[in-house]
Amino acid sequence: MNIALNLVAVQTIIRKEMVRVLRIWTQTIVPPAITMTLYFIIFGNLIGRRIGSMDGFDYMQYIAPGLIMMSVITNSYGNVVSSFFGAKFGRHVEEMLVAPMSNAAIIIGHVAGGVLRGLMVGALVTLIALMFTDLNVAYPLVMVSIVFLSSIVFSLAGFINAIFAKKFDDVSIVPTFVLTPLTYLGGVFYSISLLPEFWQTVSRANPILYMVNAFRYGILGASDISIGHAYTILIGFVVLLFSACVILMRKGIGIRE
Repeated sequence: MNIALNLVAVQTIIRKEMVRVLRIWTQTIVPPAITMTLYFIIFGNLIGRRIGSMDGFDYMQYIAPGLIMMSVITNSYGNVVSSFFGAKFGRHVEEMLVAPMSNAAIIIGHVAGGVLRGLMVGALVTLIALMFTDLNVAYPLVMVSIVFLSSIVFSLAGFINAIFAKKFDDVSIVPTFVLTPLTYLGGVFYSISLLPEFWQTVSRANPILYMVNAFRYGILGASDISIGHAYTILIGFVVLLFSACVILMRKGIGIRE
């Protein structure tokens, strides 16, 4: 298939996604900013005073990377799952399927839209975090690469959710019952070194733990896990989820049924 046509298709989908995000900014940008501000006030400022320090850092400073990553994860996922399911529900996904573009182009376009929204919200939350604490980036390359890979992983996961979703309720099941618990148990608010050995082992089965800690390492230089393991897991998930998306699109599961 013509590469130039696919590039035009990807650019068009990305532009459509960005227009959608910016047009309804009161739903896509403002709510996560307000939510994270409340987290900083309640957990960082009020509760943080009683906790003191965590791993040698002020508690507000310690949770800031985790809250930034949490906003990136949830918004990357939410953008793709709502956008692609909306395309299915409005039946204009069929126009993309008959257009001269590959399935990979459709996936990449929607994933790129999710990544851009995740990064936009993450940047906004970072600015909010700087109002409460100081963040001196220790390893910029690690910080940028981890947040980029993490947003890709959850954008792909959101795409898969949208493929299988048959009604609007199906869109919220995974974020509510899977994504939210894994995020809260992913070391956003605490170091797993505080947990008993058994629960430390259980926590290491949570992929979000590696994303949060690797991102924290990029900013603060401190982590509970190996950064090499974090990169291996993230790259592995990107390859696995992208392959799954391509196979599902090729078979027409949830689309041509």
